[in-house]
Amino acid sequence: MNEQQKTFTTSDGTSLFYRYRPAKDGSTDKAIVLFHRGHEHSGRLMFVADELGFDDFAYFAWDARGHGHSPGARGDSPSVARSVADIQDFMQHIEREYGIRLENIAVIAQSVGAVQVAAWLHDYAPPVRCAVLASPAFKVKLYVPFARSGLRLLYKLRGNFFVNSYVKAHYLTHNKARQDDFNRDPLIVRPISVRILLGLYDTADRVVADAQAITTPLQLFVSGDDWVVHHKPQHDFYNHLGSHIKERHILPGFYHDTLGEEQRELAFAPMRRFLRERFATPPHSVDVTNAHLASASRIEADELATPLPRYSPRGLYWAFYRAMMRLGARWSEGLRIGRDTGYDSGSTLDYVYRNTPQGKNAIGLAYDRHYLNAIGWRGIRERKVNIGKAIAAAFGYLRAAGKPVHVLDIASGHGRYVLDALTDNVKPDSVRLRDYSPINVAAGRALIQERGLQNLVSFDEVNAFDRANYQNLNPRPT
Repeated sequence: MNEQQKTFTTSDGTSLFYRYRPAKDGSTDKAIVLFHRGHEHSGRLMFVADELGFDDFAYFAWDARGHGHSPGARGDSPSVARSVADIQDFMQHIEREYGIRLENIAVIAQSVGAVQVAAWLHDYAPPVRCAVLASPAFKVKLYVPFARSGLRLLYKLRGNFFVNSYVKAHYLTHNKARQDDFNRDPLIVRPISVRILLGLYDTADRVVADAQAITTPLQLFVSGDDWVVHHKPQHDFYNHLGSHIKERHILPGFYHDTLGEEQRELAFAPMRRFLRERFATPPHSVDVTNAHLASASRIEADELATPLPRYSPRGLYWAFYRAMMRLGARWSEGLRIGRDTGYDSGSTLDYVYRNTPQGKNAIGLAYDRHYLNAIGWRGIRERKVNIGKAIAAAFGYLRAAGKPVHVLDIASGHGRYVLDALTDNVKPDSVRLRDYSPINVAAGRALIQERGLQNLVSFDEVNAFDRANYQNLNPRPT
């Protein structure tokens, strides 16, 4: 079997545990990555490799943060988004460490792991060959009335705390050996943090509603007698999927531990066939270049652009909201910039990045402070921080490889997020900023002049959608 136990480091510096089983026939080009259900760990899922019986695949399975041999409070994580980012870090580690490209990797996930993988497919759009999701826990059954709203209220009042799972082994599977193993395993824990439980609900709602954005070839298994999670969100997810290659298998009589059930061959037989079919053909991708003309997102955009009846509650609400923004723009600098240049303009983005409230009077200052503190703008500023970290990491990789560092940003706005990332420790060989807007170019050039970066950074007025503007770039961006 030659199973190895290893660790990898996530982007926030946490060392997570995983198991690695090389392909029996010595192949090094394909892999299957396994993601366990909540409360459990990788050791409970490695049997999937034996059930599949594929000797030409390497197998990987992690212990999610707060589970098994990985660190963290049991059943907890800083957020579901952090756990999803951990998946991205894990897959990038496999690519770097083992040289297996994402298009040659299949993922198999169960329950909570399946929700996190679905979120990863949605948020990161990885080019994996295919995904198999078994009984994704899009909506956990909470048998106490108003439990979800009650937990949310307590979380706001108390902060994070833990609740214990009610699930017993005999609710998970009919298989006696799996039940006994569940009851004896010291690494299986019952607590789950409320922020993760609530975050799981919120993430699931978001991903199910927007599953049309997922185009990965996907196979879904639904356990017919699942005591742990609801079926409807699973079917909604499948029906919304944007994948052109998708399958749904409903398994009558199966409990929640789909892959560990007594009659699990009913799941593994179609799974083997699906995996072999996907790897027998070139990687499949969905062409979305015409999505702006005809797609689910185009329908959504058209619906959002449809005028509301003038005297409807929503129509009156938004009319009042627009009127207040027009009024506020008289005194608030942020609202004035948005009114004059657009709330999606480079000028607005730069003002949000600067995050310094300005107004003509106390009312304008209050307006501006409230405006800059909006959740969307706070997220934009956090994105800027993450972009800066990504730029520094990319520079580091290139320098370590002995390569030059030439930067090209094709739609820079004012370019502040790039310029702020340039420190004494993070200096490229050249930076070219581009934008189509004369206002943005002028502001960006002034910022370059202000920081004395004229010998390193240039800013040109260029249309990012004109292919001719990418010909004969010298030096080529790295």
